[in-house]
Amino acid sequence: MGRSSRRGDGGSRWRGAVLLAVLAGAAAPAAHAGNIYSFVDENGVTHYSNVPNDDRYAPVVLRTPYPARQGAVPSYGGYDGLILLNARANKLPPALVKAVIAAESRFDSEAVSRAGAQGLMQLMPETARELGVEDPFRPEENVRGGTRYLREMLDRYGDMAHALAAYNAGPTAVDQYRGVPPYRETRDYVRRVLTYYRHYDGDFGY
Repeated sequence: MGRSSRRGDGGSRWRGAVLLAVLAGAAAPAAHAGNIYSFVDENGVTHYSNVPNDDRYAPVVLRTPYPARQGAVPSYGGYDGLILLNARANKLPPALVKAVIAAESRFDSEAVSRAGAQGLMQLMPETARELGVEDPFRPEENVRGGTRYLREMLDRYGDMAHALAAYNAGPTAVDQYRGVPPYRETRDYVRRVLTYYRHYDGDFGY
């Protein structure tokens, strides 16, 4: 789990996963087409641009999903009960929640991304707090918070691919490009989750 992004817009994995990823310590390479940069000014306002014309801009770091074996769909049912409970509470297909967990952490509750996202659904620390998650490494709390956030993204966009892109890259990027942003990582992530979703469709008895 980049709002502007709960990855940093005011209502928005991230009223700052984008901002949080930057604060997590990304190095600032030369600008590349398609990259997004941000900084926080003295008034606490977050600024975004794809043309970093101010020395304060730093590149937004996408949360890298847990490495996947080429062509392999993770097979694990140990969290199915927890997934089903939270999916029902948030009116989500449980196979979709399971697919996000598989893509984010491969069911490793101790996973930590290079940007600092944590646990099964890879919540950024500040986002976890906003979602009421005290310990993101506890599966019960992490799945509760991550499922709630996924529901928010689906309500916001009304489109599964766009919601998944926002979960990975943040709503700011989805809003800017009016759809799935042209980041290879995000596009691969959306395809992977949808593939896993179809694979897990029969795991929950429907």
